[in-house]
Amino acid sequence: MDKIKELIEDEDKRTVIFLILSCLSLVVSFFEISVLPFDAAWVAIILCGVPIMKGAVIGLFTEFDIKADVLVALALTASVIIGETFAAGEVAFIMALGAMLEERTVAKARAGIEKLVQLSPRTARIITPDGGETVIPAENVQVGDLLRVLPGETVAVDGVIVSGQTSIDQSVMTGESLPVDKGVGDEVSSGTANQFGAFDMKAVKVGEDSSLQRMIRLVESADAGKAKIVGLADRWATWIVVIALVSAVGTWFVTGEIIRAVTILVVFCPCALVLATPTAIMAGIGNATKFGILIREGDALERLAKVTKVAFDKTGTLTYGKPEVAAVESFDPQISADLLLELAAAAEARSEHPLGKAVVTGFRAKFKTAPQEPKDFLMTAGRGVKAVVDGRTVLAGNADMMIENSVELSEKLKTAASVHRKEGCTVIYIALDGKEAGFIALADALRSDSAETVRQLLKLKIESVLLTGDHQEAAMHIAKNAGIPKVHFDCLPEDKMYYIGKYQKQKRMVCMIGDGINDAPALKCAHVGVAMGGIGSDIAVEAADVALVGDEIKAIPHLLKLARKTMSTINLNISLSLILNFVAIFMAMGGLLNPVTGALVHNLGSVAVIINSALLLNYKSL
Repeated sequence: MDKIKELIEDEDKRTVIFLILSCLSLVVSFFEISVLPFDAAWVAIILCGVPIMKGAVIGLFTEFDIKADVLVALALTASVIIGETFAAGEVAFIMALGAMLEERTVAKARAGIEKLVQLSPRTARIITPDGGETVIPAENVQVGDLLRVLPGETVAVDGVIVSGQTSIDQSVMTGESLPVDKGVGDEVSSGTANQFGAFDMKAVKVGEDSSLQRMIRLVESADAGKAKIVGLADRWATWIVVIALVSAVGTWFVTGEIIRAVTILVVFCPCALVLATPTAIMAGIGNATKFGILIREGDALERLAKVTKVAFDKTGTLTYGKPEVAAVESFDPQISADLLLELAAAAEARSEHPLGKAVVTGFRAKFKTAPQEPKDFLMTAGRGVKAVVDGRTVLAGNADMMIENSVELSEKLKTAASVHRKEGCTVIYIALDGKEAGFIALADALRSDSAETVRQLLKLKIESVLLTGDHQEAAMHIAKNAGIPKVHFDCLPEDKMYYIGKYQKQKRMVCMIGDGINDAPALKCAHVGVAMGGIGSDIAVEAADVALVGDEIKAIPHLLKLARKTMSTINLNISLSLILNFVAIFMAMGGLLNPVTGALVHNLGSVAVIINSALLLNYKSL
């Protein structure tokens, strides 16, 4: 009894059971097998047809809305009245089957996104003040709490590793197939899986602020029903209902054969037309999730298909958004570049400044070890650091710091440093024991796939433009390496909005791609806004229509191709459904179709539309 109750309460299982029983009843009815005291087709009418008629009545009398189910209900009623019970059962069965296929398509399309929701961690392992551990609900974790994550566990909140080393499976957030090595100072995101070693971490973003929860909020806002073109299809469906009723009454009046009128009602149900857009939009959204793209609104795909210009932010979008060691130059014959980097990294080992951390990171990446601990460390805000390393006094900072410590910089060193500054680099001067030793140039490196992304956009006949708040030299250097011909530099948020508005007044449909708070206004006013969902600010993500979960801008060309493919699929679906409806109605008027064959022809069109849309799930733009 419990299993039967479970089957009845589970809507999906109940639908499958009803369809199986209805199919069997239609087979019995078609072959006129006398196993029931009434026509077996009534089973299909009751199980599949009654829900349709109920929905039609509710929609008509509570929302005053004429939709496809109104015409289906009329066709069912008329078929029963004239004694075409099998036709009525067949229509009800195929309509229910089509609805189930649509739901399965939508469910499959959303499965990749909803995986994020299912992976929300339930518990967290907190380190208590006495060094012990206690497991608490994940939602109770507070910013600053120390957590321990064991191998095989899911990271509960966003944070920074304070001890231990491990490899993290970040595929759910970034799509990366290989685990990423993590150590002290590295960030970890909620929802990612710890693969090997145990580690302790400090909670930074918890609850609704965590990266996983932010992505979930984006997912929940994805709704194919918001697509503008869906409304257009609904308006066509209403007109088709009116045309079908007029045609049916007219045919009955002219021929005197009510069966032809009923056939018209059956074949002219605009189900394929209504299914044409939602199934394609949701399949497109499902495809996008496989490439780390979250689409917040269905109509974003419609708008993306019309894009002719892409505007890029620089820092964090075309670049990685964090400084890296670009060059190390020594001006002391006794000091090699490697030794200079080693001394500078040791001096910066305790620094909290992003540039200091970048020097340490560069040293660790090159030598695969941590720098030695400095002595007498002193950090001066806005200047740099001073420390004793191997008995030598090391200064690492800007020109002002050198002047304040009576270190004279040669013209040769200044000239070499200016070359790097013209390329957008930040320079840290290094002095040893009161004398110049060289400098380290730090730059926000261009993403490895930025130039290829721009080239792919050009193949799609889409122009690229750079909108950045950086100065001219840095902007031009990045634009040149990325292959972007048009640059607007020194942009404030309102300047970015101005340029986007200017292009759109020229009938250029602009897609803005950015990550920072300063990009939010531009993302909002652009024809389509795309935010870097991983490193991007919450405000930027909320202002955008689309988010790139893994910050992979190489997904942009696929997104634009997918949008065009989705719209072509919708147009094909609509065209085929309209052609099928009008051909079928003329055949019905001429008596070439009866209610039974008419139902088959019509509903095959609905199934074809769903299958055609489902092909988008596996679309690849390679």
